[in-house]
Amino acid sequence: MEENIVAKLTAKDDKYACALADHIVAESQETDIWYDYFDDFASLLEHPKSLVRNRVLYILAANAQWDEENRFDSIIGDFLTHITDEKPITARQCVKALAQVGLAKPQYIPRILSCLRGADLSKYKDSMRPLIEKDIAETEKILSTSRSGLGDG
Repeated sequence: MEENIVAKLTAKDDKYACALADHIVAESQETDIWYDYFDDFASLLEHPKSLVRNRVLYILAANAQWDEENRFDSIIGDFLTHITDEKPITARQCVKALAQVGLAKPQYIPRILSCLRGADLSKYKDSMRPLIEKDIAETEKILSTSRSGLGDG
């Protein structure tokens, strides 16, 4: 279907790449058609451009629900490092995306919560730190509520 999806998501034209990412996320909410590209998306987690990292965090989170092969196991560590990404916007995107990851993959909730609670946010400016703290609190609430709602799950 989509040959060279990595090139398209890392295109110089950010408007195009962002629209494509939004399209992939939207489709991934409904169908697993993009799951075949999971490894391609995962390869972008450490991309030097924060906009690319932002996009791929959401794409991977949207595809977590289709991950019956447990490919997420091999990237969860890398994903979690972005809680304290060098760019505060990317940190925020990661924290928000982790709610979806945890809901799709409840086995990660304890690890996600531990990383969120242990995150050192001291490197962020005073203008951004409260926003990240608020995002963390919201994600913790979603995952804690979800966790308590899980039966033997």
